[in-house]
Amino acid sequence: MDTLPEGLTAYRRTAEFNQDTLPAGLQKEHRTKAGTWALIHVLEGRLLYRILDPISETILLPGTPGVVRPEQPHEVHPDGPVRLYVEFYAEAPAAAPHD
Repeated sequence: MDTLPEGLTAYRRTAEFNQDTLPAGLQKEHRTKAGTWALIHVLEGRLLYRILDPISETILLPGTPGVVRPEQPHEVHPDGPVRLYVEFYAEAPAAAPHD
């Protein structure tokens, strides 16, 4: 899947990272919480996005965000100089009924 499902709302964005500031925790196996989707946005350069279950590897380039499913184990690695950020999404809360 290379797009987010409908009905999700962005709720947080990381700082911008580069090959030197990309946190070590993102470069080893990690996963999003239950119900949390993420989009990896590459602004410049190339980023290796490795999904660990089921196993697949993708090189992300500017304009081709990587979709991370809830609880999906994955890791990323710079492929040379890179700039990126990650956006997190969840289902919008249901509106409260009016009395």
